Amino acid sequence: MKRAPRIAAIQDISGFGRCSTTVVLPVLAAMGGECCQLLTACLSAHTAFPASEKATFLDLTGQMAGTAAHWAELGVTFDAIYSGFLGSAGQIGLIEDFYRQFRREGTLVLVDPVMGDHGKPYTPELCGRMRDLAAQADVITPNLTEAALLLEEDYADLPRDEEGLRAWLERLSLDGRRSVVLTGVSLRPGAIGAGCFDRATGRIRFAMARQEPAQFPGTGDLFASVVLGAMLRGEPLETAAQRAAEFVQRCAAHTLALGTPSLVEIYLM
Repeated sequence: MKRAPRIAAIQDISGFGRCSTTVVLPVLAAMGGECCQLLTACLSAHTAFPASEKATFLDLTGQMAGTAAHWAELGVTFDAIYSGFLGSAGQIGLIEDFYRQFRREGTLVLVDPVMGDHGKPYTPELCGRMRDLAAQADVITPNLTEAALLLEEDYADLPRDEEGLRAWLERLSLDGRRSVVLTGVSLRPGAIGAGCFDRATGRIRFAMARQEPAQFPGTGDLFASVVLGAMLRGEPLETAAQRAAEFVQRCAAHTLALGTPSLVEIYLM
């Protein structure tokens, strides 16, 4: 019997809040994957919550190389390597070492270049090295802020129409060497989703779903996880992105129905 696709998920974990590992692991498991967690940091809570400056932060850089060495000793192999939030720029060198150790023909490398949102970088010193890491990916899933940072463009110059977004997608693809799923794209009122450049076909497509009247932390992690899970099932990129857009919309609608505070409400608490 064929084993489940095995994914090395390089992410942080927050004790409170639905994001990163607490989203990645259940989604990929539900889609038939086997997740192996290479943790980058442990936080007491997602940083979108009030008083984020009081959150505890345990940097796990010192554990990463030892974890990789133990996995190598066990003979572990991976069908995909998926990185998200990193604890520091120094961890990028460790991930590049991980690629050299575990990447083989057919291993799908997805980089979610977590650097910022709403036009502001989280950690400016990470941006340059994140470009280096993303350059080695098969697929990247930046939001609009991260796309601007990768391209070294001003967020104020963000394209607002399909023609401009297509130009950014082509640039982000590094001349077609990697696939791109650009999240947070809206081409018409009431709809939001992603623009996709598929390196296998060279095509650009847009995956849209109904826009819910709220924003929730962790939806980027949810989106990227569904994209990866669908691709590991053999779905083409545009189908995977459409599946992700629709699933995030359904999750947001359900979360609203439950009365969970939105991102705006969290900041006002």
